Amino acid sequence: MTSVAMLSLWLLLGTSPPPAAVAVEQAVAEAEDATEANAPNGYRDATGTVDSVTEGPLRVTMHGAVLKPQRGYWAAQVVLNNSGSQALPVRIAFSPAYGDTSRSAMRHVEVGPRQRVVTWVPLPVAWHSVTLRVDSPGLKPIVESLYADSDRFEPVLSVGTVSEFETSTGLTKTGERDEPYFSIRFLDAKDAPRELAAYVGFQLVVVTAEAAAVPADVWAVLEAYAATGGTLVVTRPSRDLRERLPLLPEAASTQSQYGFGQVWRCLESKFECESLIRGGSVGIEAYQRGVVIPLGMTQRWVAPLMQTKDPRPLLSNASTPVGRFLLVITAFALVVGPGAWWLARRRGPVSVLIMVPAVSVVTCLALIFWSVLVDGFAVHTSRYSLTWLDGARARAVTAGLSAWYANLSPDALHLPASSVLLPPPDLDDALADLDWTAGLTVGDGFLPPRTYREWGEVAVLPSRARLVLKREGDAPRVQNALGARLEEGYVRLDGTVRRLPALSDGEEGALGAPEPEPGNVADTLVGRHLGDGAGLRLSNALTPFSADLSEGGFIARLSGQGPLPSSGMPSEVETAVHLVRGEVRP
Repeated sequence: MTSVAMLSLWLLLGTSPPPAAVAVEQAVAEAEDATEANAPNGYRDATGTVDSVTEGPLRVTMHGAVLKPQRGYWAAQVVLNNSGSQALPVRIAFSPAYGDTSRSAMRHVEVGPRQRVVTWVPLPVAWHSVTLRVDSPGLKPIVESLYADSDRFEPVLSVGTVSEFETSTGLTKTGERDEPYFSIRFLDAKDAPRELAAYVGFQLVVVTAEAAAVPADVWAVLEAYAATGGTLVVTRPSRDLRERLPLLPEAASTQSQYGFGQVWRCLESKFECESLIRGGSVGIEAYQRGVVIPLGMTQRWVAPLMQTKDPRPLLSNASTPVGRFLLVITAFALVVGPGAWWLARRRGPVSVLIMVPAVSVVTCLALIFWSVLVDGFAVHTSRYSLTWLDGARARAVTAGLSAWYANLSPDALHLPASSVLLPPPDLDDALADLDWTAGLTVGDGFLPPRTYREWGEVAVLPSRARLVLKREGDAPRVQNALGARLEEGYVRLDGTVRRLPALSDGEEGALGAPEPEPGNVADTLVGRHLGDGAGLRLSNALTPFSADLSEGGFIARLSGQGPLPSSGMPSEVETAVHLVRGEVRP
């Protein structure tokens, strides 16, 4: 029986409780008051610090100790001011302060005379502390150290000022010794980054600034962030919000599915905003972050996934040929063991000194020959992707995963700015040289020789891919204009579900007969081709993608390199599963 219950019992009996009971009850009340006092009651401002260094006409302002997400990249902001009369070409490079310091993330910028340029360089979250080097011809290099701010809870990114955030949500900044609900990084709307990589690692991005105060190119990247799996919270939705976020449904709703992600709108009060942001930033497990979770080399999965899933490589070339190795080792042991003893008795000890090195050389050459014969010098890959086709805006929203293996490192890979290459989370040895000058160029380290790698990819890219419907009497036909061979699929037409024929790119074919009991054919097709292997890595994207087809909607499975941004790299495809959803076009 608790102390409060015992005290109530004494009062019901009409007698005075003993002093010990009163003391216990007071201690419990004081403990409850202390617990309430230490409960989370606000946010922690993790925008970071600002420091400036001047060298000649160039003034460099650096933002350090900024909040970084749990995956992907954290964006380092560098402001360049040129007080001179001549344009200055500037190279900004970051390298990790610990580990493999030869890697770098850089950007080349030209600062005009008397111009101020705000530039961002996305850095992998595995880099907790970095060294910044700013070079410009004729000027002494500027070298500074910066570090990131990590948080055990899911961090929040806000586009807007502190006062706008507090006015919209009713949350206030906590004291230094108080426990916050979450940590937040504030970005000025006009200077916010224009690269998708700066946002995609955050589970929650809040827009508190007025819609008109956010530049159009910032809205474009925020829209791409939501479409590729993020949660965008708009605290002050404007009447023209659907023009900035075109995939929103016409009916007003607090939470709306948006491609692979969601858009939350505060439609009633600031208390609604507070509950939405608190709920979206607390209690997020590692396996729930992002639509793509690539597997690291050391297979460092979180416990729930290790208990229920099988994290084996997705590429057969990456599997060690244990049986062949045992056969070679056994043969080698027989030759240099009993074989050497037999040879020593027949030819003498000198022959053994010649035979053992010769057998070793032959064995090594055989292994090299076998590696070249089986793996060759090509890049091997397995590719999986999910794509939404937005025909009205001629674009494709893609989330996917590629597994890579090669005997020799390939050339640099160039990706557009509206795409993001996601490394395995918290894996230092999977990093590469990154050049963000024009999109992203991934250099050395992208695919080390004879090393299995997985990279996630999300992108919003222009696309003319479509499935054309041609009605010819009672036998409707479709033309494959999806850019790859159509292996199978379904379309909902006139209230019935029909099977798509297998078609090469540009080929036409008749639709199959209506399915008698179709059910949710999208969920069936996804479950059939994305099992525990690739489906585990893309599990957070499967739920919205597996929704039932609407009228005129189709889902198709394509083969080949697929719509992933990395499809331009020459490679031999071992496995390809590309699922595409969209609306048939007349």
